[in-house]
Amino acid sequence: MAVGKVNSELQVPVAPSGTGSDLHLDLSPDGSRRAALLDALRTAVRSGRLAAGTPLPPYRALATDLGVARNTVAEVYAELVAEGWLVARQGSGTRVAERTAPARPVRVPKKTPAHARGARFDLRQGQPDALSFPRTAWLASARRALNAAPHEAFGPQDPQGRIELRTVLAEYLTRARGVRAAPERIVVCSGFAHALRLLFGGAGGRGHGVLSGPLAVEEYGLGFHRALLADAGVRTVPLPLDEQGARIDELGAQKAVLLSPAHQFPTGGPLHAERRAAAVDWARARGALVLEDDYDGEFRYDRRPVGALQGLDPERVVHLGSVSKSLSPALRLGWMVLPEHLVEQVLRVKGEREAWAGVTDQLTLADLIACGAYDRHVRRMRLAYRRRRDLLVRELARRAPHIEVTGVAAGLHAVLRLPPGTEPSTLKAARWQGVDVDGLAGFRHPNATGPLREGLVVGYATPPERVYPAAVDALCAALPPDATA
Repeated sequence: MAVGKVNSELQVPVAPSGTGSDLHLDLSPDGSRRAALLDALRTAVRSGRLAAGTPLPPYRALATDLGVARNTVAEVYAELVAEGWLVARQGSGTRVAERTAPARPVRVPKKTPAHARGARFDLRQGQPDALSFPRTAWLASARRALNAAPHEAFGPQDPQGRIELRTVLAEYLTRARGVRAAPERIVVCSGFAHALRLLFGGAGGRGHGVLSGPLAVEEYGLGFHRALLADAGVRTVPLPLDEQGARIDELGAQKAVLLSPAHQFPTGGPLHAERRAAAVDWARARGALVLEDDYDGEFRYDRRPVGALQGLDPERVVHLGSVSKSLSPALRLGWMVLPEHLVEQVLRVKGEREAWAGVTDQLTLADLIACGAYDRHVRRMRLAYRRRRDLLVRELARRAPHIEVTGVAAGLHAVLRLPPGTEPSTLKAARWQGVDVDGLAGFRHPNATGPLREGLVVGYATPPERVYPAAVDALCAALPPDATA
């Protein structure tokens, strides 16, 4: 970029045609061009913006971009070399001197998560094995998707999401989860939390969403979701749980209910068939909605697949899903399968253009599903997670037979029921053993009226395969002994 005049506090982007780094220079209007360039380079190095070893543009290229004489830039470089700010070597150009350290020290965060402070083993729930992400398949799909993408895919986007992804999602969800889906009813989002924000709090999480409270929720669930809803002004009403899932008969005048019917989080187990039907009947009678959190529906082991609740009534159930458990939460890709009357309302809240889910990731996921690689990955991880679950159950039966294990027929976590009053001490013992794990009581709704359940919510998907046996061993060592022995 050629610069004619040096304006007050002008930031000049330098993008040299030769070798060296792109950089911005703050050129002061005071004094000559030479003095302004000297001061700008010294400031950039002193502040650490130009780190030690950073190559600078050749003086000819910099002179062209700034619109100054080559001799001026050459003299500035020479002076800064003499002062020790820069070094110049034959064949390697001009660089920031290695001995020049930034004046500002690097700040270390004051608070570090517990699992980063000292825990050797991460058995927290909700995270897939990061090492098993299908990099090769994802890269192959990305290449095919980019090669096939139309030019308009790289411009402003439809907030409903790419048609390529919505089309294959409709087919996949119908085939694998029993969802009655069509591309026109699907809205792509960046995950379950984003879906809640769109439905209740607007695109940014505050303001007017599509729905309003009160909202019935299961009495055990993620506190993060309750906090998100509370921030949007939505009052949540806890539903008691028993062996058959949420007590649907406790529903009242709420406008919607949020359920995890395929695998209740975190206690485990599906919603009983009669209660699934009762939830839909309640929604029909009240003109209400059922929000279905299908967070890990692909992973089942010892039972027949439990189809999506949405299949019972697509006009009364909002189906919510994502790839956070099946692939990675880092992708930030999810979807809503909406009743027909909600689609336009959600799109108005979301905005005129897609601002959340990246187009290249949408196109890549579409190809991954279409070519069958997504199904193969899910099947492979289903077997891997089942082996881990089996190891956990086997070791608990051998070393702690007095501990009841529940919720293991599906999903990525198990619940270890603990004797009353022992959860705090067990969590402390787990930390001492180097295990980061969640306590069941921490997921309880603050207004819950059902009995307090104590236990550990053990995620068996997160640890790398090579350290998982040691993680289970450390967990077993932290469990309380049998008080009746």
